[in-house]
Amino acid sequence: MKTLSMKSLVGALMLLSAPAFADSTSISAFEASITTAKSPSSPGGTTILRSEIRTALNAFLTNTGGPTGVDTTERAYLTTRLGDTSFQQSMTGTAAKYFADFYEVNDATTPYAQWSMNPVAQTPASLYGATGPLASSSTIREGFIPNNQGVVANQAILMEAFGSFGPQSGTFEPIIVKELLALLSSPAVFGTPTADEVEGALAYITAISRNSNRLYYTRWSCRGCGAPGYTAGYVVAAVSTDRRFVRMVNVMTASN
Repeated sequence: MKTLSMKSLVGALMLLSAPAFADSTSISAFEASITTAKSPSSPGGTTILRSEIRTALNAFLTNTGGPTGVDTTERAYLTTRLGDTSFQQSMTGTAAKYFADFYEVNDATTPYAQWSMNPVAQTPASLYGATGPLASSSTIREGFIPNNQGVVANQAILMEAFGSFGPQSGTFEPIIVKELLALLSSPAVFGTPTADEVEGALAYITAISRNSNRLYYTRWSCRGCGAPGYTAGYVVAAVSTDRRFVRMVNVMTASN
């Protein structure tokens, strides 16, 4: 009869207590970030802050797990973490929301849908209710996924939607209204936005997400995409409560 050595016993207990799929590179990176975030010397002490969970979850967006950044193995792992009460309670409220929003939009599927993003009829200035650098730097499109398509907006849909009219971008990340306000207030290619157009743009964007707060953003950069030289910017996506209407505001922040 074989017996376990102390070293083997400790190893077996660690395997039993560790989350499933812990051998994945991205999952190992996530767990390392969580360990750091929960250390007493971290910014939030033993509590995980929103900025810390964002950093940890970025491990799933920067690997080679698939076109959406989260593959089925990683999705299964995130499901266990979403259902882990002690883990959820170790985060602040805004951190837990970021995790839930990240989990929803990154559902590891690449759905096919027949729909399109179309330019809005009015100018950004008229929609924001003010003229200025932000309005001059913005392009806006929106689209609606019909009921009979059987899909809703997720990471793959958002990336495909922006790819239909914009340059290649990174993956979309959840953003809250406070963060969106700071983003819209940052310098655009034609200068620093005015307070009036920032407030107008904020109201225009969040009118789509309403109480669902489904807001996402990503940054992009490109050389020779619609303008000479190098261009860069960010795009904000607002998704309706039923996740079938998408409004995208693309803002150019650099051109040279």
